[in-house]
Amino acid sequence: MSTSELAVSYAALILADEDIDITADKLQTLITAAKLTEVEPIWTTLFAKALAGKNVKDMLLNVGSGGGAAAAPTAGASGGAAATTDAPAEKEEEKKEEEKEESDEDMGFGLFD
Repeated sequence: MSTSELAVSYAALILADEDIDITADKLQTLITAAKLTEVEPIWTTLFAKALAGKNVKDMLLNVGSGGGAAAAPTAGASGGAAATTDAPAEKEEEKKEEEKEESDEDMGFGLFD
């Protein structure tokens, strides 16, 4: 990460910590106050647009909980039989996906070759 990106990131964190809206002007003001002259204005505009309307504190607190697992299917009294017949089909799909991955390796090239 470049010095410019770090400076704008830290400025955005300071504004978020103080519950101040993150704008390009406010980011540039903080960067100027820190006497960093090599930061191009495009970085402040980019960060301001990317963080507009977002709660940075919540983003930081939820870093590791992004995707999550898919919900498990629930089988009721009438849906129990249907759920058991779908299980072998799912296993076959998984095997096909694994076979596709293995076929790439059989071509004789890899990531570190």
